[in-house]
Amino acid sequence: MALGFIKKVFTFGKEKPAETPAAPPELTAEEKSAILAESEPKGRDEDLPIAEDPVLAEEMATAGGSAVDLEADQDEPDASELTITAATDLSMVPLELLEAEEAVEQDLGGGDTEPTPPPTPTFHENPVQPADISQGVIADAVDPTETPIAVALPKGFSAAETAPPPIDVVPQVKQTWFQRLTAGLFRTSSQLTGQITALFTKRKLDDETLEELEDLLIQADLGVETALRVTDTLASERYGKDVTGEDVTKIMATEIVKVLKPVAKPLALDLSHKPHVILVVGVNGTGKTTTIGKLAAKLSGSGLKVMLAAGDTFRAAAIEQLKIWADRTGSTFIGTKLGADAAGLAYEAFEKAKAEKSDVLIIDTAGRLQNKTELMAELEKIVRVLGKLDPDAPHTVLQTLDATTGQNALQQVEIFRNVAGVNGLIMTKLDGTARGGILVAIAAKHKLPVYFIGVGEGIDDLEPFEAEDFASAIAGIAR
Repeated sequence: MALGFIKKVFTFGKEKPAETPAAPPELTAEEKSAILAESEPKGRDEDLPIAEDPVLAEEMATAGGSAVDLEADQDEPDASELTITAATDLSMVPLELLEAEEAVEQDLGGGDTEPTPPPTPTFHENPVQPADISQGVIADAVDPTETPIAVALPKGFSAAETAPPPIDVVPQVKQTWFQRLTAGLFRTSSQLTGQITALFTKRKLDDETLEELEDLLIQADLGVETALRVTDTLASERYGKDVTGEDVTKIMATEIVKVLKPVAKPLALDLSHKPHVILVVGVNGTGKTTTIGKLAAKLSGSGLKVMLAAGDTFRAAAIEQLKIWADRTGSTFIGTKLGADAAGLAYEAFEKAKAEKSDVLIIDTAGRLQNKTELMAELEKIVRVLGKLDPDAPHTVLQTLDATTGQNALQQVEIFRNVAGVNGLIMTKLDGTARGGILVAIAAKHKLPVYFIGVGEGIDDLEPFEAEDFASAIAGIAR
């Protein structure tokens, strides 16, 4: 029975051509006897395993199977429990039957778990062939819209963070000149106004109060003359009356304007002299070279032809720095080697500027301490050489003052004025550490014009001096 079923499986689904069977030939008596003898069933030893039975082994070999297959299932098996071991054409076997066979084989060692019966077979005459990659067909293509599967990274690694969306940068509003000036004088104004407010809290104006106020103003570097002006005006208007800190700061600002107004002048250029020579002097670190660059930017921006001469031959960085400013401002540059004679360079620069018809020649000089007599003598030599080329040269001598030096700036102005004939001032470095009150004291004592003030290193951080703005910034009064 089992052998017959296996034969059916091996031939399952094969189409056989419909042929009319031919009539069998007539057999002789001897042939019939031989056939009957061969057709009698041969006995088998029931104690032999199926696999060792020569009779069944011969029958299985004839059918194309093996005796082991019969031993696995001696009874007639159910169709759902079949195990297909051989077939002449697997493409004609139902796909569901093949899958069920794999499930049965996996479940053989699964204990008491019963295999899931396969579904009803469905036959495919033309089974699906694998995709032909050479023709551009890829089976089971991944949907690009699907979310990628998260990958577990080993310890010590982390997934790269997705870059955050760009943040809209809010453009910064550029501060006005007065705002920058106020920020530069913040140290002076905050300290001074704070002390004044504390002094005049619920207190009438008397002699003791006026003396204390005078000391505060002198300590703020405003100078004795300015301090006396403020206290005298305050006493004449409010003596014996209640005075607030705001009242005092307003009077102080008014008196500072009276001191600064006469010296707040524009820099006049006599262009009938070509070139108009500007000699820049000052102590080391007061910002001479940077100030020259800013002046050149303003002059060349107005259409004038400017030449810069690197007369500071004692500092290599000064020569390179001035060359950069000349390139930046479109000015002509002339320099020499380190340690060369500065007076000789001034002479050469004047001749070249005159030949090229430059409108303005600005000469840098080495920084000198006002108490070094031999160094100040070299500055006198530069002035004499220029005077031989033009009796009026140098036409303008500008001294740069560092706003952080305080009372020492008074002595600097006095020395440089006597040696080089300083006729104008530029206050630099009016930043948060400045002691800007000293400019009021210098103006009151020397009465030299103050042409420009600088609040930073930028090319636009040099502006003409305005008395009202400066006084308001020191007094902490908004405008």
